[in-house]
Amino acid sequence: MRKLLGRSKVVDDPAIVNLYSREPSGYRGSSLTVVFPESLEDLSRLASFAYNHGIPLYPQGSTTSLSGSAVPEGGLIVSFERMWRIKEVNVLDSITVVEPGVRLGDLNSVLASYGYMFPVDPASVNTATVGGAVNNGSGGMRGAKYGSMRDWVLGLKVILADEKGSPLELGCRTLVCHRGFDLVGLIVGSEGTLALISEAILRITPLPESSVTALAFLPDLDSLIRVYEDLKSSGVQATILEFMDPKTVELASKTAGFKEEVEGYMILATVDCNVEGVARIEDWLRKLMLNHGALKVYTARSIEEAEVKGLFSIRRSLVPSQVRLGASRYPSREVTVYIEDISVPPSKLAEALRGIEVISSEKNLDVYVGGHIGDGNIHPTVVIPLDDERLVKVAEEWHFEIAKLALELGGTMSSEHGIGLRKKELLVEELRYIGGLKALELMKEIKKVFDPKGILNPGKIFI
Repeated sequence: MRKLLGRSKVVDDPAIVNLYSREPSGYRGSSLTVVFPESLEDLSRLASFAYNHGIPLYPQGSTTSLSGSAVPEGGLIVSFERMWRIKEVNVLDSITVVEPGVRLGDLNSVLASYGYMFPVDPASVNTATVGGAVNNGSGGMRGAKYGSMRDWVLGLKVILADEKGSPLELGCRTLVCHRGFDLVGLIVGSEGTLALISEAILRITPLPESSVTALAFLPDLDSLIRVYEDLKSSGVQATILEFMDPKTVELASKTAGFKEEVEGYMILATVDCNVEGVARIEDWLRKLMLNHGALKVYTARSIEEAEVKGLFSIRRSLVPSQVRLGASRYPSREVTVYIEDISVPPSKLAEALRGIEVISSEKNLDVYVGGHIGDGNIHPTVVIPLDDERLVKVAEEWHFEIAKLALELGGTMSSEHGIGLRKKELLVEELRYIGGLKALELMKEIKKVFDPKGILNPGKIFI
């Protein structure tokens, strides 16, 4: 590897390799070394070498995955952190061209100077990379209005795992494009199993002129659902629409260091508007929350003010608070964070949340619930010590029953966290449930076409 790429691009110190072999969820793997390509040429040489010698490659952004999709099982970790260049911002074309190691937060800092933004914002937005978000098909808090990565990737430059490490350009620089099959859409969400991404052409959108954010706390689930239903049926398109149950609010607010008083169910709503509409929208949101019994309502008249007041901090602390809980509850023990990623039709949210409560109570598990209420994406979460075989077994049963609940309500077991290692069996069960097992056969054949030796992120997605 050092002869191939240069000494500075290869690290085999076990302590460092170990740091690149784990995820926040608690998944851990092992690898021989970490390589740090810095260009398309580096990636091409690496892919060719790996193909000719049958060496597995595990592409990696910043290891914020929660499903095991970034964990290595031998072979070489391919870290994209040195491919961090923003090559172009073109507001006339509404695109930016970036390398895969660019962090989403850094990208938006640059785009803001042009009056634009890239709207996909997972909770790990300040750490997550473009390449990781593409491979995982990420969503985020703005999903209620802007959707997920599938809606914002126009083109990709990739390297194939073949004899020559062949480069391949997919998609277009234009907002409309039809070049046969949608191979860009095929790569998005493929979890690094089909090709190595060296460059992405992303759509960008203007920053809103202004916005209003309301963070409210409601006494019960019925009140939360009524606020949600009123918001959705008002004709006003919320950009952000998030929620948490009371127990999760209490835990996450402490992790976030939120200074104001909190109690009950949390709903977080942001509505984009022009400057002239700020006062009216703020008053409307406040009254809507209070009319349904809100215990506390905090508002901000811009995203900047909302950040200063910490209105987003509780929701962003959902996963960090679980990791912190595991460390404090089970000191000196290895833990895993089971963070579910189901989606249901928004009309079925109340049934889903009540069903989650029943299942969790029957399993006697301490479960925390939050998520993107705007698009029906729910994240029930439980922390389990891996050395407790009974609890691990119970958590696995809970994991399957939550997925079954989502399917029964017309939803899905995986929305934005991917399949990885954690949901391989659930993928089979979901496809069987909808009568779509043939799709799994097609996916495996597509994998063979792109990666004939099976060296790209092996062991992920498929059983």
